[in-house]
Amino acid sequence: MKKIIVLCTGNSCRSQMAEGYLKKYLRNKAEIFSAGTKNHHVNQKAVEIMMDDGIDISSQTSNNVLEYSNINFDYVITVCDHANETCPTIFAKKAIRIHHNFFDPSSILDKNIIDISFKKCREEIKKFCLNFSEKYFN
Repeated sequence: MKKIIVLCTGNSCRSQMAEGYLKKYLRNKAEIFSAGTKNHHVNQKAVEIMMDDGIDISSQTSNNVLEYSNINFDYVITVCDHANETCPTIFAKKAIRIHHNFFDPSSILDKNIIDISFKKCREEIKKFCLNFSEKYFN
């Protein structure tokens, strides 16, 4: 079975959402992991916004990328520029690297646009994950 890791800086929002969608789209086709160059907690707003789309990421955990250094991944997906720039070379061995910088909705502090920001990011990640799944697994 193919192994995929999604990397972000804090593994709290964007990579968590991508993990959720990839698990949905690639069920029984790939093992999906996510991690951060620094690990934080899973963002509660990301959990809520994903639940609005029927995906429960509440049991996912925030992990540090070094926790997975012994796994040979087939795909390494970075979802922010910082993770792309600082991704450990341990994942460059044979993995196909894919990068897409998604806007970070957790950086929004204006309460009037937080929900809109998270929904916009979720929809972009959803589309990316669907396209990835169709391109590499169909």
